Amino acid sequence: MADLKERLLPPKPASATNLRDSSYRPSASGRQPFQGVDVLGLKKRGQGLRSWIRVDAATGDSQIIEVDKFTIMRRCDLPARDLRLLDPLFVYPSTILGREKAIVVNLEQIRCIITADEVLLLNSLDSYVLQYVVELQRRLKAAGRGEVWRSEEGELKTSPDYLPFEFRALEVALEAACTFLDTQAAELEIEAYPLLDELTSKISTLNLERVRRLKSRLVALTRRVQKVRDEIEQLMDDDGDMAEMYLTEKKSRMDSLYDGVEQSVMTGYSTQQSISAPVSPVSSPPESRKLERTFSVARSRHDGMSSSVSATENIEELEMLLEAYFVVIDSTLNKLTSLKEYIDDTEDFINIQLDNVRNQLIQFELLLTTATFVVAIFGVVAGIFGMNFMIPLFDSPSAFTWVLVITGVTGAIIFCSFLWFFRYKRLMPL
Repeated sequence: MADLKERLLPPKPASATNLRDSSYRPSASGRQPFQGVDVLGLKKRGQGLRSWIRVDAATGDSQIIEVDKFTIMRRCDLPARDLRLLDPLFVYPSTILGREKAIVVNLEQIRCIITADEVLLLNSLDSYVLQYVVELQRRLKAAGRGEVWRSEEGELKTSPDYLPFEFRALEVALEAACTFLDTQAAELEIEAYPLLDELTSKISTLNLERVRRLKSRLVALTRRVQKVRDEIEQLMDDDGDMAEMYLTEKKSRMDSLYDGVEQSVMTGYSTQQSISAPVSPVSSPPESRKLERTFSVARSRHDGMSSSVSATENIEELEMLLEAYFVVIDSTLNKLTSLKEYIDDTEDFINIQLDNVRNQLIQFELLLTTATFVVAIFGVVAGIFGMNFMIPLFDSPSAFTWVLVITGVTGAIIFCSFLWFFRYKRLMPL
């Protein structure tokens, strides 16, 4: 991995301070112009050059190339809006687009363009990008050489386990994205369950804040996994998009069509050369113009043929490939859904606990209010006997005792009456 990382590092641009030109002249102030300025770097930035990792389909070798956006558009026949999906400066959802000559893949860290001959991957030092390159090279070099052969009739035969190059590259990209998302889901599960169990045993502000952050991460990860799942499901539901991704077959069909057209043109040219009759140079167009016209007719026929064949093309290979990774990403989504349900159940349990504590506080407050009312009776009796007037009851030596007993019994009866009323109305479990 370290050797591949060093090999994939983009070369550092040479400094412009050591450049010397025969026409160079110092300025009037004696200072060198553009001193300390990386002119080559400015030129690259002005041209919009970007570093790409190119993996060859035939050999599996990788190399670093630096090309601008317009070169990539011409090379892969892609519009500018498709390249914006691969721009690392912007955040776009996961997307898999099938075009005429390329497949645009934007799956998490894997942002690449897959053609029938190569894979162009945005150069990055991310570990998943490097693992993608290593895994793709390993599978290309481990692929059997006898998977494709040509029969005696000239037809192209393939083995049952054969996958075109674009599907191998797409499979590695899907595997890397699903592995990355599943790893994040597993890490989230390992962190979530102990935290939720701790929260149920001890409700505190710190634990609630940690659960809130955990739920935010869970929602973001679920959204990303759901987008990858929807993208795969959308491809599986559209047979036309899946047929558009057979780049190797379209290329071979186009090459065979061009070979037939070129052979017919050369046959017609040799037949015309064998005729000895003079031909006016004004009436006969140049051969290059005839060849261009023939190729344009062939291209229009190929477009019509590809549009008619794409509806009946065998797409079982790609459908099985997408279905396998759809099951994987759906399993990851089920993990996250189960975790979210566990968090929701924990929140419901905590709310029930809080409601129970709140009800107990209300019951205790009700008891205190009732006891306060009973004690207030003593205050009323004390206030009455504290008036400044004389009655015969004050002359009895046992009057004070009888007043206390009668008042206490009355207060106890009133308190018990309130408790019976609360129990009758089921306001308090007594």
